[in-house]
Amino acid sequence: MKQHLNGFMEFVREQGVVGLAVGFILGAAVAKVVSSLVGDIINPLVGLMLGSSDGLKSANFKLGGATIAYGSFLANLLDFAIIAGVVYFGIKILGLDKLDMKKDKPAK
Repeated sequence: MKQHLNGFMEFVREQGVVGLAVGFILGAAVAKVVSSLVGDIINPLVGLMLGSSDGLKSANFKLGGATIAYGSFLANLLDFAIIAGVVYFGIKILGLDKLDMKKDKPAK
């Protein structure tokens, strides 16, 4: 049993599981902040530019019996682009892109 526990702890240290967990938690927090920025500030401004007083998400048009909610799609696309940019530049600025380099295997 002790051998399995030691193997598990080695796996956690070598594979960066703790870093992955921290990244997941921080990523969720960043996503909330960016979603609020997009939903509460940017969408209303873009919606006004498109002529919708209720914000971007209410921008839509009817096509036959269906409602095409292009505003909601654009809002989600904008949300994704900002989150992806924040994550990319955050990783580059902090130098975290070099942490998970593969380890050299010993020569046999």
